[in-house]
Amino acid sequence: QVQLVESGGGLVQAGGSLRLSCAASGSSASFSVMGWYRQAPGKQRELVAVIRSGGSRDYGDSVKGRFTISRDNAKNTVYLQMNSLKPEDTAVYYCAALSNGSGYWGQGTQVTVSS
Repeated sequence: QVQLVESGGGLVQAGGSLRLSCAASGSSASFSVMGWYRQAPGKQRELVAVIRSGGSRDYGDSVKGRFTISRDNAKNTVYLQMNSLKPEDTAVYYCAALSNGSGYWGQGTQVTVSS
């Protein structure tokens, strides 16, 4: 059974930084894509960043230049370094992973940015 366990959310002031981590386990195949999505109250879930096993990355327009995604393939762990945080970054951040054609979600971690 695949599990994604997130950590690192919390409360931070505008301009501050946070680092999210997500450890994936339970798949006999590798995780070809890992990444982060977020959902703010009353809004649709949106892409934050994804990274493929080969290292290529995609970012949502609103976080380009401020957030950096990375992964440790040996540990099946993906990280999201978030800098220059803004109040509009406040949301539940969900880890996502793709393995053997199936997608998986973490339980979500709250990030709150105060002004």
